[in-house]
Amino acid sequence: MAQYLLSVWHDEEYVVDFSGEEMQRLGAQVGAFNEELTAAGAWVFGGGLQPASSATVLRGDNGSVSMTDGPYAETKEQMGGLWVIEAADLDAALDWAAKAAAACGRPIEVRPTHA
Repeated sequence: MAQYLLSVWHDEEYVVDFSGEEMQRLGAQVGAFNEELTAAGAWVFGGGLQPASSATVLRGDNGSVSMTDGPYAETKEQMGGLWVIEAADLDAALDWAAKAAAACGRPIEVRPTHA
């Protein structure tokens, strides 16, 4: 089985408010998706991310490392969460990604990992 990264994307203004009715609904849907992944033996890891503004970037150059605050990429769209799954092939991973997109209501990018 190969492993795939399913990353969840949203714009930088997207606010996660777990007390809101919409987030409660989406949270339940994502929880059910996570249970389905686990039951199928496809779950490896998953989680939501804090806002991109909370990121720290480290860069290595000729043996020295510099550190800066903020996201690596200055873009309007940011990764907000992820799953690492195991799937037989890309088609199976895309099937899981379609379920993930339906569960969380956000775009999902699928990328295979190196074997």
